[in-house]
Amino acid sequence: MKEIALVYDFDGTLAKGNLPEHNLLSKLGIEKDKFWREVKKVRNETDSDEIAVYMHLLIQKAYDKGMLLTKKLLEDSSKTDIPFFNGVETWFSRIKGEFSSEEYIINHYIVSSGLQEMIEATSISKDIKKIFASKYIFGVNSNAVSPGVTINYTTKVQYLFRINKGILNHWDNESLNSWIPLKDRIVPFSRMIYIGDGDTDIPAMKTVRSQGGISIAVFDPEKWKEKLNQERIYKLISEDRVQYVAPADYSDGSQLDIVVKGVIDRMINENL
Repeated sequence: MKEIALVYDFDGTLAKGNLPEHNLLSKLGIEKDKFWREVKKVRNETDSDEIAVYMHLLIQKAYDKGMLLTKKLLEDSSKTDIPFFNGVETWFSRIKGEFSSEEYIINHYIVSSGLQEMIEATSISKDIKKIFASKYIFGVNSNAVSPGVTINYTTKVQYLFRINKGILNHWDNESLNSWIPLKDRIVPFSRMIYIGDGDTDIPAMKTVRSQGGISIAVFDPEKWKEKLNQERIYKLISEDRVQYVAPADYSDGSQLDIVVKGVIDRMINENL
């Protein structure tokens, strides 16, 4: 059976904003804008990876408030009240059900800089074959002690090749770096669709596109008139990062729905 993989960013692609902003930061008594300014300040001063910095600061801020950043706190902060874009919660099963057959199977993946513990606790996780995201190492009583995996805009590309080769974990670098003939790879890039929303997705979008797959940029329909949004989409098109652009509306019959279905149908018709 041939697999067609739909790979998604999370923040800004499937849901509005950044996942920690919706519940976690308020539970920790953290003011959103002030927190992200501090992340960038510490990043610059320490010459560090921004994802590692924000994960470290979440632990530190919780401790400063007399709290512990536990796995349960992370999970509870994303079980409800996540502002998914229209149609997201029914999208995955609908697309899989419509196109899976005896010859093809549709699988969904998430590759995100967000927190894996939080994404796995959302209502959509049951429909995702594998979630690759930044994650913590937990100690006694499931308290976060340090970042265990950090995924930034460049390391996202690594996970495309993990999907491509069927290596669905964070740790197996030996298999990742081993040569596998293109015909023997689980998901050739020609049967991969990447959906993302912005600058942090550019290397992944370009990789999928240049390797024969399809890259699609989505945007928040409510923010389309903002000049910054239009400039970002313009740049993605003009620099040949994506083949398609659509509002982040995943409902049946939406522009994005029609584009994705058309692309999948073409892959099947061309027997890729």
